[in-house]
Amino acid sequence: MQPLRGIVLKIASVLVFVSMASIVKLISDDVPPGEIVFFRSAFAVPVILVWLIATGDIRSGIATARPLSHLWRALAGTVAMGFAFAALGLLPLPEATAIGYAAPLLTVIFAAMFLGEEVRLFRIATVALGLVGVLIVLSPRLGSFGEGGMAPVEATGAMMALVGAVFAALAQVFIRGMVHQERTSAIVFWFSVNGALLSLVTLPWGWVLPSPGTAALLVLAGTCGGIGQVLLTSAYRFAPASVVAPFEYASMLLALLVGYVAFAEVPTPVVLTGAALIVLAGILIIWREHQLGLERSRQRQSAPPS
Repeated sequence: MQPLRGIVLKIASVLVFVSMASIVKLISDDVPPGEIVFFRSAFAVPVILVWLIATGDIRSGIATARPLSHLWRALAGTVAMGFAFAALGLLPLPEATAIGYAAPLLTVIFAAMFLGEEVRLFRIATVALGLVGVLIVLSPRLGSFGEGGMAPVEATGAMMALVGAVFAALAQVFIRGMVHQERTSAIVFWFSVNGALLSLVTLPWGWVLPSPGTAALLVLAGTCGGIGQVLLTSAYRFAPASVVAPFEYASMLLALLVGYVAFAEVPTPVVLTGAALIVLAGILIIWREHQLGLERSRQRQSAPPS
């Protein structure tokens, strides 16, 4: 293992994904979310293929024995992307990022519901803490549907971001059920392929012919998505998940910076407070998973041979 290399790759992936989100936000007034999802997925495929060819992993890297599982995972992930991209057009970047952090918290709940994973008191408490943070971030929006101006638009954006987080959590549950039989590279590749195909369902809802500049940004968003996935997958090859995963929350700092510099967005104290609670809960869950993993490892090592 090379933990430092894994951390650098993880931070690089976060930087690329925040760049992708910024591009999506920039073009969201001109291109519908379903069309953005198509470009995000379709132009990630060549990047992933080049990576697999470069690593000599092309055949085994995309082989699958569970195509239907990939379809279900892609369906959940594609819906999540669509709602998340729609939310980016309606909300400040830091706020949309903070609400998206609900996904790993909801994954804990859904894994217990659908996979029968045991959830102990510590994880219940940390998930509750994180959901309180989500409610704090949402609170300024929850009562604003009946108000004038931008308030109902941003309230709709907040709900879209939350729905996106729900479907992202469901996608993670599907992945947890697949990782023991399918390679990570296959999950990443088929998600992009299926995502591009599934996004075509939104064609009747007003796809547009983008200008050359917008088309270039759409291709760049898709390329960033593919590069981000490659960097993220590579990060977990060089360092344990418990070491790499907490650096996901660097995206909040980057979102604050990009939101302020590129979009003149200044987060409110309410958003910052809620985001801090969500990040704290996420890091505590990661830390607890690491401790449980060490405990299980010690138990296996101390068990007498059968």
